[in-house]
Amino acid sequence: MFVQQLEPVADSLGLSALVASLPLVTVLVLLGAVRMKAHLAGLIGLAVAVLVGRLAFGMPVGQTLSAGAQGVLFGLFPIMWIVVNALWVYRMTVRTQHFDILRRSFGRVSDDPRIQALVIAFCFGALLEALAGFGAPVAICSVMLVALGFDPVKAAVVSLVANTAPVAFGAMGTPVVTLAQVTGLPLDDVATVVGRQTPLLALVVPLILVFLVDGRRGLRETWMPALVCGVAFAVAQFAASNFVSAQLADIAAALVGAGALIALPGARRPADEPVRAAVLTGVRSEDLDVEDPRREVLRAYAPYALIVAVFSLAQIPPAKRLLAEATRVFDWPFLDVAGPDGEPVGANVFSLPLLGTGGTLVLFAGLITAFVIGVRAGAAAREWAATVHELRYAILTVTSVLALAYVMNLSGQAATIGQSVAAAGAGLAFLSPVLGWFGVAVSGSDTSANALFGALQVSAARESGLSPVLLAAANSSGGVLGKMISPQNLTIACAAVGLAGREGDLLRKVLPWSLGLLLVMCLIVMAQSTVVLGWMLP
Repeated sequence: MFVQQLEPVADSLGLSALVASLPLVTVLVLLGAVRMKAHLAGLIGLAVAVLVGRLAFGMPVGQTLSAGAQGVLFGLFPIMWIVVNALWVYRMTVRTQHFDILRRSFGRVSDDPRIQALVIAFCFGALLEALAGFGAPVAICSVMLVALGFDPVKAAVVSLVANTAPVAFGAMGTPVVTLAQVTGLPLDDVATVVGRQTPLLALVVPLILVFLVDGRRGLRETWMPALVCGVAFAVAQFAASNFVSAQLADIAAALVGAGALIALPGARRPADEPVRAAVLTGVRSEDLDVEDPRREVLRAYAPYALIVAVFSLAQIPPAKRLLAEATRVFDWPFLDVAGPDGEPVGANVFSLPLLGTGGTLVLFAGLITAFVIGVRAGAAAREWAATVHELRYAILTVTSVLALAYVMNLSGQAATIGQSVAAAGAGLAFLSPVLGWFGVAVSGSDTSANALFGALQVSAARESGLSPVLLAAANSSGGVLGKMISPQNLTIACAAVGLAGREGDLLRKVLPWSLGLLLVMCLIVMAQSTVVLGWMLP
């Protein structure tokens, strides 16, 4: 058995923490300063983590490699398994042109561009985040807004800022699932606390969006629809994450938010021509006036309805028990690790949910989708293979980062850093969202940031006497605000709307909003760690 040591370097916690931080520093420097590709930075960071784990922390080579292999498997299944299948469904709708029908349908909900921004960037973007994540909402929503006549820069900025509140529960809850996995905390506990933080962002983001679209006039004239949409979204996200399922939180929030917005009489009123002239400065797509048959419109909505239906059915107790029976639990080979207290760590045993995982459910919904929208089996298989090819670097990035995280966690590197960081004491509650924000800003993924810093946050919380669940949740909730400034997301937004090379322009426009909302989240978490807002926690 390998027993983790907290002070293996010269019996000094400070020196040990500095050495333990080398893998993280390596990744952050390579991404932020050297501007290296994320998958290469992840692989180099993994190599550094393996060396530190063996040479400084004394973890046997076999166990170190076994820990990394477990991270790779978790990165492939369930994380990228969800992403691949979700984007596969989207690619099939593009192939059959049902995505264009969906875009035209959204354009007819209201001719007010401020309402269109709420419906597409906030609500539909949240649904895309729920199903796929990893940049898909920004790319798809930006293209939709440009087709409606939005200026490309404004379309990209609106899509980036909108992609905040749903991120923690994106890709069928992948960030919080990963957070629970790497910290050893119960998923329900983590999801519950995140669900009492990010909904507060949802109250504000729609108001910011109408301001971005049309300035003070937009805020003055459409504050009511924005507020109704935000409140409905926040309530649904809170309710689903606390009482139903983390995987369904964003789906419920997106649908309820859109429903409340569309049901509001004022939201469907035609916009004044001066408003449209001032806001819609781009080129309007010529196909927006095409009348689509009702049957084809229903088929365009079918993929998303099917995914919602499949996941809802999977939550029914008999179905949930049946799916759970396919889970395989086994001792992970060549891994026998104990914490500093001598107790075996949870990662010695691995759980593999074959049917109950989100990716398998999306795959099942995708197979039905292919039949409904008329994609033949061969074409569907080719689209799936093309999706894997398209995501090959993302797959490599996620698996290398997860392998790095597992090596750091199981060798004791994360615990050592956490004990060192705990010196911040009560101030740690204020700083914990910043760590998540920084992680997402450089990696572009709340999942990756949770894998990198989740165990560190929990370790620091325990050493400082704070709630481990609160700080773990704060890592994810703060991380969502780094998404809009991450190089990955900025590049995706620019590429989607034809602004290649202008990432700096977008960064200057979204950075103030990212920092402002981060400050709000820091104050929320700090207040939740005291009697001021401590009543919000379960």
